[in-house]
Amino acid sequence: MTRRTLLTLSTAVPAIAAADRYDVAIYGATPAGLVAALAAVREGARVVLLEASRHIGGVVTGGLGATDKGNTAVIGGLALEFFERVGKMYGGPACWWFEPGVAMKVFREWLQEAGVRPVLGEALAQVRKQANRIEAIRTASGREVAAKVFVDASYEGDLIAQAGVSYIVGREGQRDFNESLAGRLEFSTWDQFWTIVNPYGDDGKLLPLIHPGDSGKPGEGDRKVQTYNFRLCLSNDRGNQVPFTEPPGYHPARFTLLARYLANPGRDLTLNHVIMLVKIPNNKLDVNNNGPISTDYLGASWDYPEGDGKRRGEIWEDHRRYTLGLLYFLARDPRVPRHLQEEMNTWGFAKDEFIDSGHFPPQLYVREARRMKGAYIMRQDDVHLTVGKPDSVGMGSYPIDTHHFQRIASPVGAVINEGFIVDRRTRPYQLPYRCLIPKPGECDNLLVPVCCSASHVAYSSIRLEPQYMILGHASGVAAAMCARTGTPVDRLEVPGLQERLREQRQILSLKSP
Repeated sequence: MTRRTLLTLSTAVPAIAAADRYDVAIYGATPAGLVAALAAVREGARVVLLEASRHIGGVVTGGLGATDKGNTAVIGGLALEFFERVGKMYGGPACWWFEPGVAMKVFREWLQEAGVRPVLGEALAQVRKQANRIEAIRTASGREVAAKVFVDASYEGDLIAQAGVSYIVGREGQRDFNESLAGRLEFSTWDQFWTIVNPYGDDGKLLPLIHPGDSGKPGEGDRKVQTYNFRLCLSNDRGNQVPFTEPPGYHPARFTLLARYLANPGRDLTLNHVIMLVKIPNNKLDVNNNGPISTDYLGASWDYPEGDGKRRGEIWEDHRRYTLGLLYFLARDPRVPRHLQEEMNTWGFAKDEFIDSGHFPPQLYVREARRMKGAYIMRQDDVHLTVGKPDSVGMGSYPIDTHHFQRIASPVGAVINEGFIVDRRTRPYQLPYRCLIPKPGECDNLLVPVCCSASHVAYSSIRLEPQYMILGHASGVAAAMCARTGTPVDRLEVPGLQERLREQRQILSLKSP
């Protein structure tokens, strides 16, 4: 557990020009950030939306078209409006499976209607804080923004870190919050090897893609984070395809472990056992991880949450090369069974998607980074048992779902993936306003809908995009209310916020009218 304070002295940031003063400043043009901006504007707030990259919509416009929706009865408000707008694009009702380009069109039109123009390429550099309030932020380009209330809607939680707000990276141990699913796992059956695969090369050294260090003890916490990947968009329409080609720096030896597994998998395999193929409209796929060696790049994400821009860029590029190498391996390597290779070569990158980034997703799927230690920390029991909250601002329902953390060699000379949990005991649960705000005394004007306050176990249910949007909606309305009245976020009258959210179709309880 850690708390990092990266504050600049108040004299380090010059006076802010009047044109750069806002009611609400939102950092991160993720779906949560976009929805927060739209919600705040609808409340009459003057809003600025800043994004470090050149991409808006996060992973939703970056390839995740097969929505992890859970129980759709709990999805309301602006989150539901997004999916309804997507459905309208296809001429039907709310749509949960869609093309990345359609999601991008929906967000752009929605923002244009509201008069919100995201300011792109503005990575956070400094925070000016006076007592317990953020006064202003400065981006790497030198842009300075002052606001009454700030929202950190980034996947990484950079604003909470630089504002001196407590946070954690990694897994708690079982004893920290009395969570049975916490810490390093003894064993998981999900995306696991179904046969013994020798983890060592002819030189006696571990093969690539296997973690050589300490894997930890079962039940103990660590600072490792679950694996990231890219959500790919492929097409089997020959007129809308870009073929898989050999990427720069490709080395077939990197995939020796996969070649060994495919030679003796312990079961009959189709391509869907190697990469998850989820159909979306117009002869396309949303490709996700499936199986023991797939698009998840185990162990490569650990440095990302607290890495600087250079380090994150290196990790992004390493993931890209791994993914392109995997696709090329499956399409061309003679060690791949012929029936899998033939099936693989019916697909290619969708030519009409991600045109500005070579048909490859611009957004890395950051499943988990920092998590705030806020006014209330959501825990395993909060999604299993004690699901009611008096300060509910939305609901979640998705199972606890965390991908693997590491791939290790077992003492008996086999290979094991560690960390994957799918726990379906989750009940529809209420998300409290308190998980959006820092603990008292740390920051009076900050809301956090993505890196919200939760243990790793609880966050593994919360971390899905519909829930991010639900929390973004609540954060946007709350930020506008606090800005209008000058109220610290921890003193906001929650019943008034709840009333406003209900008026906007947010589902606060399954018993709500």
